[in-house]
Amino acid sequence: MRQQLRPLFDQVVIKELDPDRVRRSGLLLPPGEHQTPPQHGIVLAVGPGLDWWGSVGVKMPVVPGDHVVFPAAAGVWVEVEEERLLVCRVGQLLGVLEEAAERGAGTLRALEEEDS
Repeated sequence: MRQQLRPLFDQVVIKELDPDRVRRSGLLLPPGEHQTPPQHGIVLAVGPGLDWWGSVGVKMPVVPGDHVVFPAAAGVWVEVEEERLLVCRVGQLLGVLEEAAERGAGTLRALEEEDS
């Protein structure tokens, strides 16, 4: 019987993404025991939020499938079905990675071009 972790309250379950071991220079970094946990992952499941959130219209800011960024010290790492998962509070997430608009207003590149 396959198990899956259902988060409670404002908790989020995240599957870690393997860090890119090949650098732009072509150097391949060997895996080591002292690597920090990855700081990117995919949201697998989200809890229902806190009890009072519904009364003030607050919703969970992430949904399953979101690519999120989190600090190395966030949450607790658990193993379910031989898969390493991070369980953390939604407030510990740093942000959601989204596709950037090409040369859209407000991007750093557009601002740099205006200054030069």
